[in-house]
Amino acid sequence: MGNLTTLCYIEKDNGYLMLHRIKKEQDINKGKWIGLGGHMEVGESPDECVLREVKEECGLCLTSYKIRGIITFLLDECNAEYMFLYTADKFSGELLPCDEGELAWIPKEKVYDLPIWRGDRLFFDLLRTKEEFFSLKFIYKDDVLMQAIMDGKPMELFDLLDKQGNPTGMVKERSMVHLEGDLHRTAHVWIVRRKQQVWQVLLQKRSVEKDAFPGCYDISSAGHVLAGQEYRESALRELFEELGILAKPQELLEIGLHRGWFESEFYGKPFRNNELAMVYLYANPVDVSALKLQVSEVESVLWQDLPECLSKVRAKDTQYCIWEDELIMLNKYLSEHKNLECFMEKAKI
Repeated sequence: MGNLTTLCYIEKDNGYLMLHRIKKEQDINKGKWIGLGGHMEVGESPDECVLREVKEECGLCLTSYKIRGIITFLLDECNAEYMFLYTADKFSGELLPCDEGELAWIPKEKVYDLPIWRGDRLFFDLLRTKEEFFSLKFIYKDDVLMQAIMDGKPMELFDLLDKQGNPTGMVKERSMVHLEGDLHRTAHVWIVRRKQQVWQVLLQKRSVEKDAFPGCYDISSAGHVLAGQEYRESALRELFEELGILAKPQELLEIGLHRGWFESEFYGKPFRNNELAMVYLYANPVDVSALKLQVSEVESVLWQDLPECLSKVRAKDTQYCIWEDELIMLNKYLSEHKNLECFMEKAKI
């Protein structure tokens, strides 16, 4: 069955009461900052447990509290914990020292700077933005978050980047990344061909069900780089998932990084896209009629002359959601490199 526990974050002056676990040697949370709580005793309800644990650990009596969610932790195949997550906004009593660590009031915006579990960053986002009860499942390998599932559905987790484009060690869920405009990685693949001495690009028309730019013409294949993955790995995955193209790693020609920023609103919600994309070229022959389009992502595809595509993007044609400077990068590369056919022959070996 696993262990049953509670965890509570007491709120005051836009901050949380946090416990720095530094006093116990045999402590899975040693060195980390967490809320207050502990194991449920036999016959105890979650409410009874959280009231008792908070009183024992800091001396405060909760007078207004609310259960916000259930967190399932899977640390290995045989070690599971089911945690009832609470917040409290009113209490009585005097704050006393804790024999398990050091207590401190931490401003909510500073919590992410502390050494906390990666999954905790995700439920802090939800505590801040989601009023409804939620269920989360975190699967860890040692100290690394391998997978997160919310309300029974896998979450897309992205590595956040610093100004130099390096992963910071922080991960965040997709919708929160686009809500707050965090810098993250994507992979773009341009499928090209020569027709009557003119370069053409394969464009995909995005599904009308997409959460951003529904029904617009876009890059041949593109997608987010998931936490812990690399650019080329993600590019190959998206090619196969969106178009059914099973490409080899060496068949993707890397042409450079593109930094993009876009801010708008879709379906009444803010959308901020702050991305660092690795741009690839794929020039193997592609039979459009044989493609297996991912219906939830791609409505259709079409070949278009690169000069015409660039002209429409420059004219701010609202049917297109393509970066103009990325198209210029692609056009420049194709103009300067005449040996693509040689490259693709080598890639087939």
